[in-house]
Amino acid sequence: MKLCCLLAMLILCPALAHADIYKSIDADGHVTYSSTPIKGGKKIVLEPLPTMMPPARTPADFPAVDGATQKNRDDTRRKILQDELSMEEKLLGEAMQNLKAGEETPEVFVGKDGKTYRNVAKYEEKINALKEQVDLHSRNVEALKIELSKIK
Repeated sequence: MKLCCLLAMLILCPALAHADIYKSIDADGHVTYSSTPIKGGKKIVLEPLPTMMPPARTPADFPAVDGATQKNRDDTRRKILQDELSMEEKLLGEAMQNLKAGEETPEVFVGKDGKTYRNVAKYEEKINALKEQVDLHSRNVEALKIELSKIK
């Protein structure tokens, strides 16, 4: 009995999924769509949507790289990334030193009266630029570490 009910539901489901669509435009130009007939509405005939073909399999004669060649390429890539990581870590260290030195050195100007005053706006601008350099190199170091971890 359960099997018959299940079979009947599977047969009826596609029929239930199909519905006619009606479109109506009122005097004010408002468009209304409905699955039931509307007075003054017209039935819309929709063509089925195209389906995608599965991706083609790689042909047997497609050029492939042997394991030794791929290992050499991976080793070269690893070496390049390690060199870049070393350089970025060096630049990060320099940027941190520049930030520390910049924080210890206030920006000043001499006024018309001959007195020395602090230029807070220029100091903050300088510190923000130095912090951006530290952030940039920190992000680069992290990105390079992630790339290195992905190499087999």
